[in-house]
Parts: sequence; C-alpha cells; structure tokens
Amino acid sequence: MILRSVMYLTLPIAVSVGGSAEASTKARSAGHNSGLASVYSYKAGRTASGERVHPTGMTAAHRSLPFGTRVKVTNRRNGKSVVVRINDRGPFMKGRILDLSYAAARALGANTSGVIRIRLEVVGAASPPKPAASGTAKGKG
Repeated sequence: MILRSVMYLTLPIAVSVGGSAEASTKARSAGHNSGLASVYSYKAGRTASGERVHPTGMTAAHRSLPFGTRVKVTNRRNGKSVVVRINDRGPFMKGRILDLSYAAARALGANTSGVIRIRLEVVGAASPPKPAASGTAKGKG
C-alpha cells in the first residue's frame, strides 16, 4: 500500500521533469540560447583549441560548442550583433554562457562592467581542421 502511494506521488514529477527536459533539448537543437556574456580576461598564451590568444579577433569561449563553430551574438539591450568563432572553453563564472574577446564585446557595445545580456544563434558548423602544410622548411637544408 505504501509503495503504491509513493508511485503515484513520483509519477507526475517524472513526467514534469521529462517534459521540461524535452523542451530544453528542442531549444538547444534549434541553436538558440540567451543569457549573460562577459569579456575574457586575456593572458598570454594559447586557447583551449591551441590557437594563440588574439584579443582583437572576433572569437569567443563556450563550454560545449565544437571549436570552429560560428555563432551570431546579439546584444539584447541595443540590438547590435556580431558573428564570432568558438576557439576556447569557458566561461567558468556561474550564470554566464559565453566569454567574448575584447573586440567582439566592444562591437556589441558592452557596458563598463563587461557583462551583457545576449542571444546567441549557431550560424555555421565547425569547419574540419586544416591539413598540415607540406613542403615546409623543417628538415630541409
């Protein structure tokens, strides 16, 4: 008897959770997302993709999108938008969905705090890695 009561209590919860998970999966598969973006704090070195850090490039960091994915980022406050390429992992600050290069944030009109409300939309799939150039000077001589 107790088992039957527990079953009735958990069933609606499971259906509710399943429904919202399905809705969020559909939203992600459509390639749309909204939230907060921040400006990277750059350190000399390389990104997670192995590229050199370029604050003047139109690049961004995202936790899960493949490197090379092109994303349209729109500032929800002023309507300005830019297309950036994902080349790093992050942000690691709770509540943020994207870290923008300085140039991308500036083009979007980021405020002095460096945090803006954005909408992002995947506009291009990750391109395959470029093959290594043949005939390099290495080893010749």
